[in-house]
Amino acid sequence: MAGRYGLLGEKLGHSFSPEIHAQLADYAYSLIEKRPEELDAFFTEKAFDGLNVTIPYKKAVLRYLQELSPRARKIGCVNTVKKRADGSLYGDNTDYDGFLYLLRRLGVSAAGKKAIVLGSGGGSLTACTVLREEGAAEVVVISRSGPDNYENLLRHYDAQIVVNTTPVGMYPNNGHAPIDLRPFVRCEAVVDIVYNPARTQLLLDAERLGIPAINGLPMLVAQAKRACEVFLDEEIGDMRVEEITRKIEKRMCNVILIGMPGSGKTTIGRALGELCGRESVDIDACIVQRIGKSIPEFFAEQGEAAFRAVETQVLAEVCKRSGIIISTGGGVVTQPENRDLLRQNGEVILLERPLLELSIAGRPVSQSRSVEVLARERMPLYRAWSDRRFACHGVWQTAQQIKEELGL
Repeated sequence: MAGRYGLLGEKLGHSFSPEIHAQLADYAYSLIEKRPEELDAFFTEKAFDGLNVTIPYKKAVLRYLQELSPRARKIGCVNTVKKRADGSLYGDNTDYDGFLYLLRRLGVSAAGKKAIVLGSGGGSLTACTVLREEGAAEVVVISRSGPDNYENLLRHYDAQIVVNTTPVGMYPNNGHAPIDLRPFVRCEAVVDIVYNPARTQLLLDAERLGIPAINGLPMLVAQAKRACEVFLDEEIGDMRVEEITRKIEKRMCNVILIGMPGSGKTTIGRALGELCGRESVDIDACIVQRIGKSIPEFFAEQGEAAFRAVETQVLAEVCKRSGIIISTGGGVVTQPENRDLLRQNGEVILLERPLLELSIAGRPVSQSRSVEVLARERMPLYRAWSDRRFACHGVWQTAQQIKEELGL
């Protein structure tokens, strides 16, 4: 299928868009980085058949378009451009379709509810339009300098839906949330259009509070599906959105192994990496490389508190990555802040092995306290942190079982 398509932006970095469009249709799709001063020449040449448009050009491209869809005109920005047979450019907003799909996938109804939308850019304009058309009783935009801002947020603590359209918490600046959700006692749903990491700090906070929440990956796929329909004038079934979303989620999800010292996390992690064709990262090995000495030596010189601080630093770096196997140290659960680091991009697997089979050689904490004492302290934490549990029945057998159950 002929055609030149792509994603237009200023600084694109990594994007899932080429992968998504490759699964939707058979056409060339590339990343197109242009500086603002290059837009005039780019749109004069028109060396494309269709574009998706991202930050910061969703409004800037309007002046190059000959026609807008009613929806794009109403929202005031576009993210999809099609070159017609006569060379004229048509603009649409398929982010609308994506955000609406996101709400429905989460199972939230905006009808009669108060929503706050964090941010005032193109994503915010789209979210506000969808929420209002879905019958929201009130939609309030929270920006840094507008009349409703982060300094007077308390007047909106009665919001029932919270939507984040800012880049706060997006990779590589993981671990930050634009607001504290705890005062929003009536909140029923949290939507974050960021999709890397899979769980932003805002989503992790919502999860902790028991609030239904969703990231922006399904929105990205759904808007791409609709953009593809605009490009080709062909209808694509909604089932493709779920299929592609699940495929990307599975590929990007880290598999994180936790458990008692000596339970086999490192060897099983290495075997799982080989079986799945994924990189396997051992956190203790990363720490040794960082500190330049063995862990027992570091313990003897600086103590456990210093070691745990280094461990958290290493986790923060490694767990930002996606699609890898991570083997942790036995004491990772002793630091509460580590839980969010593990969960932001991963599924946490507890490896269970009988205490009598655990080896304590070279493990300073295990040698200073009995395995039984450690188990009483840590097993409740391991179980609370884990998404799944696997009994260890040999390295390769356990790795194969994990691979099959997770569908890797």
